[in-house]
Amino acid sequence: MPYTGTINKYAKYLSVAENTPVISIQEGQTPLVPAPHIASACGVDGLKVYFKIEGLNPTGSFKDRGMTMAVSKAVEKGATRIICASTGNTSASAAAFAARARGLGYDMDCYVIIPAGYVALGKLSQAMIYGAKVIQIEGNFDAALNIVKELCDQYPIELVNSLNPYRIEGQKTSAYEICDELGDAPDYLCIPVGNAGNITAYWAGFSDYQGASKKPKMYGFQAAGAAPIVDGAPVEKPETVGTAIRIGNPASWKQAEAARDQSGGLIDKVTDDEMLAAYRMIHQDEGYACEPASAASVAGLIKSAQAGKIEPGSTVVCVLTGNGLKDPKVAMEQSDMASAEKVYQADSFEIAQALGLKAAPVQQ
Repeated sequence: MPYTGTINKYAKYLSVAENTPVISIQEGQTPLVPAPHIASACGVDGLKVYFKIEGLNPTGSFKDRGMTMAVSKAVEKGATRIICASTGNTSASAAAFAARARGLGYDMDCYVIIPAGYVALGKLSQAMIYGAKVIQIEGNFDAALNIVKELCDQYPIELVNSLNPYRIEGQKTSAYEICDELGDAPDYLCIPVGNAGNITAYWAGFSDYQGASKKPKMYGFQAAGAAPIVDGAPVEKPETVGTAIRIGNPASWKQAEAARDQSGGLIDKVTDDEMLAAYRMIHQDEGYACEPASAASVAGLIKSAQAGKIEPGSTVVCVLTGNGLKDPKVAMEQSDMASAEKVYQADSFEIAQALGLKAAPVQQ
């Protein structure tokens, strides 16, 4: 039978009924792949590391898992407008699911509020081509979220940020898939933390899934320039190359702390340099692509392993939350730009010299 999305696959764990209109773009079923180089770099005996590649969801991020639930329940309620604040991925996902709802015959508009100059072009272009009304504001994500909440209080618009409980429900399905693939839960789940809805959702998923005999320790990682949970206070002007986690006052702060405490895990921070080093390793040593914020999970794993916080022989899953094409600017900056920008003559000898090639010795 053809795959029809996360709601239909895991309906018994979700708040849906037979009459719930399922708005799906076949999200989910993302690969769980081994990462042997990262395992080796951790320096822990017998360590097994896997990537959960959420950037291979239809709009290129994990947000699709929650958005299928949020938009399906909005349609079930009779809503005709949805709205979100976003650093990029939420806006792309909300806009795509609104477009899918329209394609299925429902009246659905999508409004997106973003901080001006802080959304990667790959994400902004998605929201626009999917047909969303995009409004840029002066200020950061937290200011955008405050505006969105005020609008939802005053007008008949459905909020689809992670404050929407159905978003968290939908995002649980990635934990289910990990258990199905491994045969049980991993020992550790490493994940970036921005607005903190995802670490909340994964913990909920591992906690209620009947296909697991154990629960992992939840290891969440914020960017050092946007680490309110780690530092214990909101960050007024968060800054990090990982734009997807550039959030100074997470909506699911308390829930993330609960996931940490109940699992015996931790929430730590990694610097941009550590994040970018992991970002390069993921691409150049494993052959997988992710956006910079996704690399916080791997940077955090390496930092934790080197600090003796990962047990030998463990199985670890690092969640790569967003696709590498979301932020091509950073990818270019982390590459050999000088070589790529120079234009050579169409001459094989000149190209061989540029590549440092030497002719094979002549056989006698």
